[in-house]
Amino acid sequence: MFRLRAITAAALTASLFAASVASAEQLTRATGAPVGDNLNSETAGPLGPTLLQDHQLIEKLAAFDRERIPERVVHPRGTGAKGYFKATADLSEITRAAPFQAAGKQTPVLVRFSSVINSKGSPESLRDPRGFAVKFYTEQGNWDIVGNNFPVFFIRDAKQFPDMVHSLKPDPVSNVQDPNRYLDFFSFKPEATHMLTLLYSPLGIPASLREMDGSGVHAFKFVTDDCSAKYVKFTWKSRQGQTGLTPAQAAKVQAADFNHLTNDLYQNIEAGNFPIWDLYIQTIELDQVDDFAFNPLDTTKIWPENLVPARKVGEMVLNEVPDNFFQWTEQAAFAPSNMIPGIEPSEDRMLQGRLFSYADTQRYRLGVNHLQLEPNRPRVETHAVSVQDGAGYSKPMSRSVNYFPTRRAGEAGYATTDAGYKSCQYALKGTTQQIPFSKTQNFKQAGELYRSFSRGYRTALVEAFGGDLAAVENQEIRDIITSYLYKADADYGQRVGKIAKADMSRVKQLAASYND
Repeated sequence: MFRLRAITAAALTASLFAASVASAEQLTRATGAPVGDNLNSETAGPLGPTLLQDHQLIEKLAAFDRERIPERVVHPRGTGAKGYFKATADLSEITRAAPFQAAGKQTPVLVRFSSVINSKGSPESLRDPRGFAVKFYTEQGNWDIVGNNFPVFFIRDAKQFPDMVHSLKPDPVSNVQDPNRYLDFFSFKPEATHMLTLLYSPLGIPASLREMDGSGVHAFKFVTDDCSAKYVKFTWKSRQGQTGLTPAQAAKVQAADFNHLTNDLYQNIEAGNFPIWDLYIQTIELDQVDDFAFNPLDTTKIWPENLVPARKVGEMVLNEVPDNFFQWTEQAAFAPSNMIPGIEPSEDRMLQGRLFSYADTQRYRLGVNHLQLEPNRPRVETHAVSVQDGAGYSKPMSRSVNYFPTRRAGEAGYATTDAGYKSCQYALKGTTQQIPFSKTQNFKQAGELYRSFSRGYRTALVEAFGGDLAAVENQEIRDIITSYLYKADADYGQRVGKIAKADMSRVKQLAASYND
């Protein structure tokens, strides 16, 4: 006679699960050791406590506890995509930068679009400037153009950046974003009028990442082998056009899909409808800085194309959705200090601060070895003797000489320097100082922008800006902000002021006192 063996529910479940994965690859621990049971913890008997010796349990919980890295303070919500840049012009006469050495040359790129202020889990339909960061994987290392969808910024000096961001972030008491706070801050910043006009227009809520321009915002320098230099600005112009949403349209979109920007981009790429951006540059000579009515190194200003013509020099195609969001979007680390020979920083005060701040925040978020992670790893061999050890992944190294200089420099396996890549020299003059910009022109370009919008865009701008301004309790703030808009364009100020219940006699008096 056969004896029937009792089968417990747990044993049956384990048996069925084992059968379902019989043909699958062996599950292992991170060490590579095979795992026999990934469902049940080791215990001291059927009713006893869980044992600390269950290393698979400890490893899983410890890894889970550490799955989240610190959120970016700015640009926290992002969408990454891969593609390539193709030069359409040979710029070797004005820069030694690798991507521009021959028409037709292609360079792989990684792009990260992002929200600037709103948190990582926020809806993509909120009003917010959008980051537009491009990493070029060149044969001379990685070059990042870290910009936004707008060609200007709120402020012109990096020392004000933390305060500006604090004002735009949620109230530390209520955790609610409040126009009483950020418009209080901007009431001291007439130079923000240009950026605020862009932000409160429908372009402040993009309908699609594909239908969004990008800009490097800052002036940089193009430099040749002999250190001949020009100031240069970079602008990405979407071939798909630019489309923004009104608050009513955004509310409708958000009710149906709060990931509309990411979904639209990825669905189009996967369908083979690859978005394309044309890269335009504007250049001026270094000695032309004082030739304009405004400071061309001021991030609150564009270089009007009637004064500085734009020239198409390339095109960027995004044709691949990354296979892992965390690795290619969260761990992607962009910094304007990531430059290559032929690209150098200008004296732009915002850029000078960002050169430190962006790289430093990546070291904080991802660790000192973040440039060795896959999305940030140069596609050329590196020999950085100052980089070793520290938290996080670092590539295998076996060398006794981890310093420079050394008598072995230049031997096989021992790197040396090349004087041809030294920084160029520029004459400096003046004394150390802490003074504001002398050429401010805070309102002219904002007024030109307002008048360039269609009637529908102007109405949407006025209603959105007026609505936020009307929520500000302080009458003085409402009057000052309205006076900035009135100085830019009288119709603009009148219409916003009416919604915000500004004192228009006071507004006109204030506007008359401003120079532009």
